[in-house]
Amino acid sequence: MAGIGKLIINSAFREPEYHWKYNLNSQTFEMEPGRRPAGYFVAGQGSNAYNDIGQFIELPLVNMIRTRVAAWRNAGYPGVTGVTKKLLDHWNDKEARTYQFFWCQMDAIETLIWLVEAPAADRVGIYVPGDGGLFQRICTKLCTGGGKTTVMAMLIAWQVCNKATYPQDKRFSKNVFIVAPGLTVKSRLQVLMTGGDENYYSQFNVVPVGLMPRLREGKVAINNWQSLAWDSEEALKKRKGVDKRGAKSDEAYTRQVLGEMANAHNLLVVNDEAHHAWRKTRKSK
Repeated sequence: MAGIGKLIINSAFREPEYHWKYNLNSQTFEMEPGRRPAGYFVAGQGSNAYNDIGQFIELPLVNMIRTRVAAWRNAGYPGVTGVTKKLLDHWNDKEARTYQFFWCQMDAIETLIWLVEAPAADRVGIYVPGDGGLFQRICTKLCTGGGKTTVMAMLIAWQVCNKATYPQDKRFSKNVFIVAPGLTVKSRLQVLMTGGDENYYSQFNVVPVGLMPRLREGKVAINNWQSLAWDSEEALKKRKGVDKRGAKSDEAYTRQVLGEMANAHNLLVVNDEAHHAWRKTRKSK
């Protein structure tokens, strides 16, 4: 298999202009114009499996959303609230920080905003399927080193600042529950708390000074997923000899996990699972 002489062919601060595509017949990589289409590979099962990277399966919904978001971006973000426009302008301001945000970070947060705030006409034909539950779940993905914790800060700032400014708007929430994959990551994610000065909102100038009081109105709780374990009937039976308590009610479990946010009407859940930057769950009573 022929190698690639130059791996980095795009700027981290602009939309990808080229991508490498593997040609199975010639067993070489060829530089193709444009951003790589979203999709995944199914490993090849043929006799030449060693050189066969597999069959590419496109994700048409993702590619359709990418096109729509690009048009919306180029049009100046029509349909967004005044607060969202201030944040987007601030994030795009190259003079506002020493190091500008990566293009992948901006593309991620812009996509999430587009799904919520873009004009309905722009989102015709776009339906993100759920898992059959009552909660809306959305996921975005960044490569290792892409700066997903900063994107999480941008997400929280967008939601909290909007909710604090427009309290009746059910699209937003100022109650944020972050789920970490372990205790080590939980400790690292303390930079997403809105208080103090050692947070990402200040360090990376995520929120302009004028909106910082709005951000402070947000409530952020961080916990590791192991602490969310729900006792099964089998587990309860095993410890009946020393623990006579039954299973917690839904209400008791919610109070245990969410604390003072248990009665929140809207809740933003950020699920940091290493490969998935975030998932958003909104519940309305």
